[in-house]
Amino acid sequence: MTTTLPASPPTESGLKAGLKNRHLSMIAIGGVIGAGLFVGSGSGIAAAGPGILVSYALVGVLVVLVMRMLGEMAAANPTSGSFSAYADRALGRWAGFTIGWLYWFFWVVVLAVEATAGAKILAGWIPAVPQWGWALIVMLVLTASNLASVSSYGEFEFWFAGIKVVAIAAFIVIGALALFGLLPGSDHPASGFSNLTAHGGFLPHGPGAILTGVLMVVFSFMGSEIVTLAAGESADPRGAVTKATNSVIWRIAVFYLGSILIVVSLLRWDDPAILKDGSYVAALSSIGIPHAAEIMNAIVLTSVLSCLNSGLYTASRMAFSLGGRNDAPASFARTTRRGVPRTAILASVVFGFVAVAFNYLWPDTVFQFLLNSSGAIALFVWLVICFSQLRLRKIIEREAPEQLVVKMWLYPYLTWATIALITFVLGYMLTDTSSGGGRDQVVLSTLVAVGVVVFALVRRRVTGGDRERSTLPN
Repeated sequence: MTTTLPASPPTESGLKAGLKNRHLSMIAIGGVIGAGLFVGSGSGIAAAGPGILVSYALVGVLVVLVMRMLGEMAAANPTSGSFSAYADRALGRWAGFTIGWLYWFFWVVVLAVEATAGAKILAGWIPAVPQWGWALIVMLVLTASNLASVSSYGEFEFWFAGIKVVAIAAFIVIGALALFGLLPGSDHPASGFSNLTAHGGFLPHGPGAILTGVLMVVFSFMGSEIVTLAAGESADPRGAVTKATNSVIWRIAVFYLGSILIVVSLLRWDDPAILKDGSYVAALSSIGIPHAAEIMNAIVLTSVLSCLNSGLYTASRMAFSLGGRNDAPASFARTTRRGVPRTAILASVVFGFVAVAFNYLWPDTVFQFLLNSSGAIALFVWLVICFSQLRLRKIIEREAPEQLVVKMWLYPYLTWATIALITFVLGYMLTDTSSGGGRDQVVLSTLVAVGVVVFALVRRRVTGGDRERSTLPN
């Protein structure tokens, strides 16, 4: 059967083009800045020293390459199913089904993690409301926002992401001034970048610690792909994807490498405060910023709410796409008059509530299993993007070369190099034998993935085989 690509992909049936350019710009930026950057970077610094910068750079390069491949496919055919829809076309329905449901599973577990984290902060401020009550409140508020319209989600995310961007930019500027003795009222010594090498060297634990750092930071980058799902609900999806893909390099360089460079320059890498208080709080306290912990808690709460908001949106749009491809109940693909996939949103949030309940009732057993079994899914998603791009690039070049407005660099060599790097990271994770560590995550995530693949293949046989597609799915 001849495969063709639509010259100008329309907005998906039922969804509304309710996201503005400013919404998409902030979604693209905010998707790269997760709460993990604020709360998880301290462990990475303690493990790798200043060499954590190399870890962040390596993962940053990996994300840039994956986003370039995804951007190539998304610019040719923006769709709310994103990489799941492309895998469906490139690798077979089993692949689209599998990675779509795994990604949905990943985000409903994230809903529970972020709701609990946000509730802990809010309960510390207002203890009269129990922690589970705050988790319920934030879930209900953001569910209502997503149910109202896609523009409501976009507006919430615009302000959430805006606060994160302003906070990190201010942190970098203030920290840089303190480094060189230019910050009025600061008693921090004007040390410049001497802390990068003065306390055991740039790699105090040896070069191997860089790989340890990679394992600790790789998952904080998950979310950069959200803009390719959201682009399908904008007036100019192709332009939005192109702009987001082209800007991912400077976003990672500024927000991740820039802010972490300030932290490890202001403080000794082995300063106990980095682990005790968190890297950003410790850095702000070292230069005399009053109420640093309270300020950072507010910023972390914003990041948590942003991640929760985007997680619910992303899970629901993936469920919507699966429903439209007959890989989920058909009701998931139905929308309200405002273009909202209500059933897909409610189904996602229900599983999110169940996961929250598991976190409070059985945190060390059932919920820990959910965390471990979704822990490596980000890397599986990136692998699927790579293999899909290898196949779809040839189809696009043959059928509609004018749609290659974004091209993967040095194709196919960099694509294969990216596959090798991701595979290496997965293999290296197997050497982490700590409880809940890399080995547990890879093994359990692989078992879950194999289970979904088997289900997809059995389902395909029962329903009559893998149907051919004449176009990339919209």
